[in-house]
Amino acid sequence: MTKSTPRSLPKSKPKTKPKTKPKTKPKTKPKSRATAAAALRVQYGALPYRETAARGLEILLLTSRRTQRWIVPKGWPIKGLKQAEAAAREAYEEAGVRGTISRKPIGAYIYDKLLDETGITVPCEVKLFALRVTRQEKHWPEQAQRETQWLPAATAAATAGDEGLRTLIANFVPKKSKPRK
Repeated sequence: MTKSTPRSLPKSKPKTKPKTKPKTKPKTKPKSRATAAAALRVQYGALPYRETAARGLEILLLTSRRTQRWIVPKGWPIKGLKQAEAAAREAYEEAGVRGTISRKPIGAYIYDKLLDETGITVPCEVKLFALRVTRQEKHWPEQAQRETQWLPAATAAATAGDEGLRTLIANFVPKKSKPRK
């Protein structure tokens, strides 16, 4: 005969409420093409400026390729470049200027970007970086497609084609460069 050892029965657990799944956000539908087009896009721009004893503060404006409005150099983000570096590259490509770009934007403005010949526009935010111009090249990539003009700051503010840009130019005060030791 084999001996059997008494087994204890598992204790029953007290009855509790069944666990519910944590609340999750309802699934959203994929954005339609119209909704995606209305999303705010971001560009980086440069505010090219120079200071002279004779003329004071001057701002460089250039014409847009399609509408010929007076604008500043700006463009889409460039992979591998920081925001300020992308703005400086656009300034060279569109206006042929080189210089010292601010590390942080001096402000931002929103305008309606014309995407193509169909007339579709999307809101676009431009983060604007100050660019103290040290030289303007004789030749640059988009030279034949744009007109450039150095203007006194007050005239540039009145001439710029976008309201937000006019405000930024009107309020712009360049930081004084620190003397080198």
